[in-house]
Amino acid sequence: MCLISIVIPVYFNEKSLVLLAQRLDQLTQLHAQHQFEFIYVDDGSGDQSYAVMKKIAAEDSRVRLVKLIRNFGSNMAILAGISHARGDCVGFIAADLQDPPEALSEMIQHWELGRQVVFAVRKDRHGDPFLTRITANVFNWLFERLIFRGISSTGIGFFLIDRQVADLVVQCQERNSHLIGLILWTGFPFTTVFYERVERERKFGKSRWTISRKIDYFIDTFAAFSYLPLRLASVIGFVFAGLGGIYALLIILMRLMGFNAVIQGWTALMVVLLVVSGVQLLILGIIGEYLWRNFDATRKRPLFIVENKNCYDPIAIQAERDAYPIIQVG
Repeated sequence: MCLISIVIPVYFNEKSLVLLAQRLDQLTQLHAQHQFEFIYVDDGSGDQSYAVMKKIAAEDSRVRLVKLIRNFGSNMAILAGISHARGDCVGFIAADLQDPPEALSEMIQHWELGRQVVFAVRKDRHGDPFLTRITANVFNWLFERLIFRGISSTGIGFFLIDRQVADLVVQCQERNSHLIGLILWTGFPFTTVFYERVERERKFGKSRWTISRKIDYFIDTFAAFSYLPLRLASVIGFVFAGLGGIYALLIILMRLMGFNAVIQGWTALMVVLLVVSGVQLLILGIIGEYLWRNFDATRKRPLFIVENKNCYDPIAIQAERDAYPIIQVG
């Protein structure tokens, strides 16, 4: 008998939590040979999500609650849940019921066969808004081509990882990172489970995945796992320096040959100046993104701050405090 931990990050999900708990309970009945714990992490929700979570916990002793003092983002909420998980394996699924919790059953079966990393991947992205579909496809294509080969082009929805992998992910203490990328970075071989969204349209609440969050996520991912933007900046600088040298040589030759009238004029000069200045600012921006993330990491601030949580063993709680940089408030 093993203990299986399921982490559920919660952010404005009060309407879906009860149904989610019921479907997770059905999952446990399919794997009665194991014990389960469900770790709900309130990521600074501004609705009644935490009140609903407390009601669920009062009715189910397998439920543990972690309340973050503010919104730290989905990756940090998942990491907070993993750091509190005690299971032999740790799974994650979103609380909005966009993805079916039943898919975890097949993932658990793969883990029982010795797979240490199991990803759940959507079969397609039908039903998503056109812009979401396009941006997701571009991100996943770049991620697969430039960072980690062999993953699905439709993206990874959720995962289940072995205790050994979970401990490594938590020990990295990496901020501004892509959690799935961090799991892939560990190097453990993974297997894939494909699922289909039964409900094409969102039934509960609205998406909090804004454009600004998507942009931050995109930059964090490539800054954390690829030096390609910096290498590209160097290549662009080299190309423009070469073009500038060629242009300067051409001007000298034209003067020597007496074509002074051809090379006079401010239009060409201003175009060159604007293009080169724009490229310089672009390169500085790329370098700045890397410098900011490096500075953010060196400040050693906690990854997340826990406002409240329900726990069991005082000895285990003290061990958690010693192992992970978590600030307990109240």
